[in-house]
Amino acid sequence: MSATSQVNNTPYLYQQVINLISDMRTNGTLQAGQKLPSLRQLSASLSVSIPTVKQAYFELENQGLINAKAKSGYFLNQESSQLSQPKKARSPLKAITVSRQQLIEDVFNAIHNSSHNVALGVANPVAALPATKALNRTMRRVMAVSGDKALHYGPMNGYEPLRRQLAFGYMDYGMSLSPDDIVITNGAQEALNIALQCVAKAGDIIAVESPCYFGILELIENLGMLALEIPICAEDGLTLKDVQKAIVKHPVKACVFSSTIANPLGCVLQDEVKKDIVELLEQHDIALIEDDVYGDLYFGPKRGTPAQKYSQRGLVLTCSSFSKTAAPGYRIGWIASNKFGAKCAKIKRALSCSSSLINQMTLFEYVRSGEYERHVKQLRQVLLTNKARMINKLHSYFGDDVRISDPQGSCVLWLELPEGSDSSRIFHLALNQNISINPGTLFSPSNRYQHCIRLSYGLPWSDKIESSLKTLAQICQQAKISA
Repeated sequence: MSATSQVNNTPYLYQQVINLISDMRTNGTLQAGQKLPSLRQLSASLSVSIPTVKQAYFELENQGLINAKAKSGYFLNQESSQLSQPKKARSPLKAITVSRQQLIEDVFNAIHNSSHNVALGVANPVAALPATKALNRTMRRVMAVSGDKALHYGPMNGYEPLRRQLAFGYMDYGMSLSPDDIVITNGAQEALNIALQCVAKAGDIIAVESPCYFGILELIENLGMLALEIPICAEDGLTLKDVQKAIVKHPVKACVFSSTIANPLGCVLQDEVKKDIVELLEQHDIALIEDDVYGDLYFGPKRGTPAQKYSQRGLVLTCSSFSKTAAPGYRIGWIASNKFGAKCAKIKRALSCSSSLINQMTLFEYVRSGEYERHVKQLRQVLLTNKARMINKLHSYFGDDVRISDPQGSCVLWLELPEGSDSSRIFHLALNQNISINPGTLFSPSNRYQHCIRLSYGLPWSDKIESSLKTLAQICQQAKISA
């Protein structure tokens, strides 16, 4: 395929120029220190405008791949060494009672009490590319057609056309789900809550990834269950060996895994491993609750297959939502399960009766029109660009003192600071500078990851973000010196 046809096949011309330069760098066509074609030359050869090439070169500079020399042009930088990824934690000795609620409350209160904070601690990828205009336009159409009906209570298990649309979407993975197998919830957090109540009770052991999204830990704590951490690898995620080791040593009742894209490490679990883990768990009558909220925000060539695809006994419950991809404020999520659907609906009715009907109707029309798919495709590209920018800046400001995850999806980075670093103290010092982060201990029931922090690149990129990252690096350095 010619360079020109490659450029013409992408929805973002400047991004295709970036991809072209990156590919030529990877395959050796361009060497470190080599001068790149001028703006005018590349514009002519690719049949794109000079501003398009200029935008691409500007972005490549932001990512640290090229540099501009006054009156000389653009040159390819020396390829940096491979990312040093965070280390895998040790396996725990036992399942423990979770006690994270107070810390989570303190962090959220501190973050949301000020509107001036640079929100590096909030995983809200939609902020990087809001869908506000399209959703407002869609909601006006819904109101014009449905009128007062859209403001009434909706069905307990959710708006049937939306459930049908979601079930239809799972057909892409060869999954046979009916609308009755799907229950609409108030976000993925309620979906996870309902799923846990379906398959476990107080005192039961729930296996979780480590590090693990703190919202899952809070649910386990609130339901009086015990958490068993299974350490995951920053490159490959869970391993079958570690899961097997955990369920042999401990009477695990259920597992809650981010089975496609892990949070906070951003690693992708390969479909073959996913299949093996599902088979292993079902052999031992252990339910799997998959948190799939980041599944659509993948950076690779294709989306990972939901773990439920590999279930033979119906012991997998899939939880997801539109919060990370379209409308966090709409609070529309869902549970998909052909075995526990009716039980999920009963628990949902007891918890919150029903979810917002107008929001469900709006999202149904948004998905059906094809606008949702186009938006998510654009959002993935923005997040991938932001990820490259943030990693480049962090390497520049932190140097070799930090290990940084290389997420293959989602919107967050996991930073491993030098041993002895106190992420809780860094959190408070950063907050004094109007910067919010997530301290690593939030992501473990056993106070692991004291020397780690989570940062979000799901934000509109700006000079303020770059300035905040520089300030954060200075804070970490000062905290290390005074420790």
